[in-house]
Amino acid sequence: MRISIEKAAGRFEELVEIAERGENVVLTRDDMPTAVLQALDAGTVAPAKKLSWEARLALFEKVRANAANHPDDGVSAAHSQDFLYDEDGLPG
Repeated sequence: MRISIEKAAGRFEELVEIAERGENVVLTRDDMPTAVLQALDAGTVAPAKKLSWEARLALFEKVRANAANHPDDGVSAAHSQDFLYDEDGLPG
């Protein structure tokens, strides 16, 4: 089944039921396939891996160490696209 995202918005539960019966539901935008809604077998999706407290702390320390090795070069992303606009805020 193919359906536009706009039309699918109000029919989510119905579309899930169609997928559960085994039919793939292809969501489209401007008549181009964008996503597929399909049923999963019970064992298809693995549960999220839970990290121990110690593993989480080790991961945070690794991120902090990596950040410390990449000093700020002074460039700010806050104004990275200013060249696209004039002094009135309009596209230049």
